[in-house]
Amino acid sequence: MEEGYMISGIQQCGIGCVNFEESWKWYIEMFHFDVRALEDDTVAERMLRYTGGVPQKRHACVALNLQGGGGLEIWQYSERTPKTVGFDVMAGDLGIFAVKIKTRDAAAFHKELSAKYDRVGPLELLPDGTPSFMLIDPWNNSFQIVEYSRLYLDEHRLDGGVLGVLCGCTDIDRTVCLYHDVLGYDTVVYDKTGNFDDLKFMKGGEGRFRRVLLSHSKERSGALAELFGPSRIELFQALDRTPRKIYEGRYWGDPGFIQVCFDVTGMRALEKKCESYGFPFTVDSCKDDGHFDMGEASGHFTYIEDPDGTLIELVEVHKLTILKKPHIYIDMLKRNRKKSFPKWMVRMMGWTRVRFK
Repeated sequence: MEEGYMISGIQQCGIGCVNFEESWKWYIEMFHFDVRALEDDTVAERMLRYTGGVPQKRHACVALNLQGGGGLEIWQYSERTPKTVGFDVMAGDLGIFAVKIKTRDAAAFHKELSAKYDRVGPLELLPDGTPSFMLIDPWNNSFQIVEYSRLYLDEHRLDGGVLGVLCGCTDIDRTVCLYHDVLGYDTVVYDKTGNFDDLKFMKGGEGRFRRVLLSHSKERSGALAELFGPSRIELFQALDRTPRKIYEGRYWGDPGFIQVCFDVTGMRALEKKCESYGFPFTVDSCKDDGHFDMGEASGHFTYIEDPDGTLIELVEVHKLTILKKPHIYIDMLKRNRKKSFPKWMVRMMGWTRVRFK
């Protein structure tokens, strides 16, 4: 932690839905997000800035795929009717317009998914030559399936967890410093301008874009850094139309990709770094540096916004439950924060996989 903080990877990407169980069941069937890291059905009292100034009850879980990658935070309002986007989200719209999902073999996974689902795009190549394809879920959320061979646990499947996000912005040069200088995505994999075949399955994907794919040169450290694995942030700037803000006039947690969340250590040092670059915390769950209870876990969460208002969550975990019965948990504050969890401990989280009838 050279600057007093550490980014361990993408912990999860939030996805708002209108039917919690139906959505989670679908993401298990398609991508095997079947390991519950935590589940919570309480009132969100610290997000008033993004929930109309009123505490809102919600049901949320963080689900993992143990082959490696970030998780999905599946999220539904419990007492408020979720407000859908109201227009067709297009490639390059402002916010997270698609999520990258890992696969060990893009061609084989494309064949597998196409056999059971009809909104799967053609197999294409990314600008760096990586095989990929697009998939649009039943609620019009777009996923970019990307070939990536690195596994955490080999469970003999083709799918994996979250590799990264595709984020629309009005000015890439203004946005890139947040990811490059603050969050450690210091490697430009490509910076391309033009029309791209791999986007054409999405609405608006036939347009002209500048796109910049960012990665990180250093291996991440932390308890679950090996599970999360290396990640990617891809920034898009639409050049032939004016993009729309995906969450304009809607609340945090409404349907769509809510935020990208990073697993961090050293929140106060990270706060100073964010402020120095003009990205102050907009939400701070523990201004007194205490603990925020999140069901089977506790910790400290904060939010910042990119220059176009896209939400980025930062979570420092203090307690993590490995098994509920018997209750086995880890006090993260009493262990070496750079040391990885042993794989046998992560395997234990998979002993009680979620299965829907």
